[in-house]
Amino acid sequence: MEKKTILSIQKKKDEREPIVALTCYDAYTGRLIDQAGVDVALVGDSLANTRLGYPNTIPVTLEEMIHHVRASSRGVKQALLVADMPFQTYEAAPWKAAVAAGRFLKEGRAQAVKLEGGERVADSIKAILKANVPVMGHLGLTPQSIYQEGGYRVHGRKPQEARRLFNEAKLLQKLGVFALVLEGVPGNLARRISRALRIPTIGIGAGVGCDGQVLVLDDLLGFSESPSPKFVKKFANLRPLMEKAIRAYRSDVLRRRFPGPQNTYQ
Repeated sequence: MEKKTILSIQKKKDEREPIVALTCYDAYTGRLIDQAGVDVALVGDSLANTRLGYPNTIPVTLEEMIHHVRASSRGVKQALLVADMPFQTYEAAPWKAAVAAGRFLKEGRAQAVKLEGGERVADSIKAILKANVPVMGHLGLTPQSIYQEGGYRVHGRKPQEARRLFNEAKLLQKLGVFALVLEGVPGNLARRISRALRIPTIGIGAGVGCDGQVLVLDDLLGFSESPSPKFVKKFANLRPLMEKAIRAYRSDVLRRRFPGPQNTYQ
């Protein structure tokens, strides 16, 4: 199987073949989703919540992200590896954004970066692309804007907001992003944007009308402690099984049933 590229992802859109994207955070999860045939492996800044114990994505640093991208690259062999740019690595100065994005490719071995926002980050996107780094866009619900937005909510329900999202999607395409994540967007609007764009759209909480879908791996597997958003489907519920296994291990150790003869070298 050939290594996925931004061109092969575009080809899927052109041939109307759904794009499968999923987050990963290290070599093990990267290998797991890669061997399952996932097209896009996204090292999401959701690792702030899922792996580092932060309350949201704001605190995760550039160094932490690069560390996890580099680890994931050791497991991802076929999928397109995309790295999330964390908060305050691309908003302030375009040249700093380009340097940070370049580190994801040079040190993290990613093939592209993803960043949130439209017109407000246009100059940074231009600088990153000029630095020869492919960019995936992200519109709608943008978790790094949680404080400015006042929380998580669906975007594009009001006509004025829908027009803005549509126009920003067209702008991002014009700037040169190779794909666009639409998060927390009404299904009809996401479908309309997807049909209007040449580039692929990847939805999360944006309905089936997008060209592909992405989920957080921990949500899909049922690892998360907190209640899942409406758009999440748990394809497994592994957390109770993990807790049961750990409690069984503890019990066997306390009762001296582990290790047994079969676990002991002679």
